Amino acid sequence: MVEKKTLILISVFIGMLMSAIDTTIVILALPTLTDQLKAPFLDTIWVILIYLLVLAALTTQLGRLGDIYGRGRIFNIGFLIFIIGSAASGASPNVFFLIASRAFQGLGAVFLQGNSNAIIADHFEPMERGRAFGYTSMGWSIGGSLGIVLGGIITTFIGWRYIFYINVPVGLIGFVFALLYIKDNKRTETKIDYAGTLFLLTFLSLIAYGAVEIAGNGVTFSNVLLIVIGLILIVPFLLIERSVKDPVIVLKAFKNRVLSFSLLAATLQAIGYLSVLFILIMYLQGIRGFDPLDAALLLIPGYIISSLLAPKMGKLSDRIGPRTVSATGIFLMAGGVLVYLAMGISTSLYLVIIGSIVTGFGGSMFWPSNNAAVMSGAPRELYGSISGLLRTLSNIGTLFSYVIAISISALAVPRYVAFEVFLGKDKLEGGVSASFLGGVHAALLASFLILIVSGLAALVRGRKSDTHTNAREIRRTPDDSK
Repeated sequence: MVEKKTLILISVFIGMLMSAIDTTIVILALPTLTDQLKAPFLDTIWVILIYLLVLAALTTQLGRLGDIYGRGRIFNIGFLIFIIGSAASGASPNVFFLIASRAFQGLGAVFLQGNSNAIIADHFEPMERGRAFGYTSMGWSIGGSLGIVLGGIITTFIGWRYIFYINVPVGLIGFVFALLYIKDNKRTETKIDYAGTLFLLTFLSLIAYGAVEIAGNGVTFSNVLLIVIGLILIVPFLLIERSVKDPVIVLKAFKNRVLSFSLLAATLQAIGYLSVLFILIMYLQGIRGFDPLDAALLLIPGYIISSLLAPKMGKLSDRIGPRTVSATGIFLMAGGVLVYLAMGISTSLYLVIIGSIVTGFGGSMFWPSNNAAVMSGAPRELYGSISGLLRTLSNIGTLFSYVIAISISALAVPRYVAFEVFLGKDKLEGGVSASFLGGVHAALLASFLILIVSGLAALVRGRKSDTHTNAREIRRTPDDSK
């Protein structure tokens, strides 16, 4: 008979798989969406960005809802919202309806992501969590690769609407498992921080919108002003969070050295590594002339390696502690980016495959061990909040990784050319190709440096033995408002 823990893990795995698929599945469908919906590129690009923005802005708060109303209930609702949002996205008559449906779909993904790590922490003992997080990380890695491949295959041979419809049957399976086996944990007496939530959503939206507009239209006074206002709003947000009893982001948790540096490592890893995917697609399509599907297939080996090894690396982190495993993993990912930096206009494509394998191996080490470090550093009553915070910071990193990739690469050639390259509509020739390659190298170098800083954060955070001590110290703090 299958253990209950295994069935719970399957449900969380499916939730992570679906939400990960939809962070990448739209990328290779953008040319078709732009054409068939007769919409400008700067509108269809929001089909990707609105999903990422909802994840980035709301995951922390809805992770906290699991603490308040029960993680099983919130997780189950997440499946239903995601399924409905996926069906609506597939049936969209125009780009604006599609963007709205994707926002609703993102809300479901928020419920799933914001509670996934906390559910694992609820049902698995500390020495089992690395292995469990390895499987959920495998779901994330498989989802990322499936999204890229399925986006190309389904759009080419069936139609773009089915990249969303495919979530309906898969989501129903996950919902049934969750409904049967993930029950509500003991709830926490706490309240929603409405003011903090509003400020968080506002300043993230302003910064993200301004940054994306700069990537799309260049630097203007209004775009810079949006970012400046967003940055200024962080100050009153932090003041609110210090004064309320039950804040959106539990600032006292950052007294924990292990937790703080683990969250920093996760954020920087998302910014530094996920941008590499966009950069490679632009290189393969714009400089090497591959169509979107063939370009995606060259990147699959790394995802396969990461998916297969993640559970084993999670088990290794259980045995020797997450510090060494996660730091080694992130430095390997940086090493893979160095391989990509050797790419030229006519170099062997084996470089792409080798780089993909190296980064995939590093990812299999980093993701499960870093997740384990984060959750073992959090007191049980804050599992939902910390789980949501981890995903929020990672999603913010994903959003800005895209902006970095487009912005830096577009510095070398006209912005409209960079967009056509990304959409696979144009192959560059001669001097323009060499100039664009310079932009690709600049973007990769930026990613490499960010990953190095992420690795240092993972390395200096402290040893596993520090984690439980710090978690107890947080739990003993008598006044939550200080």
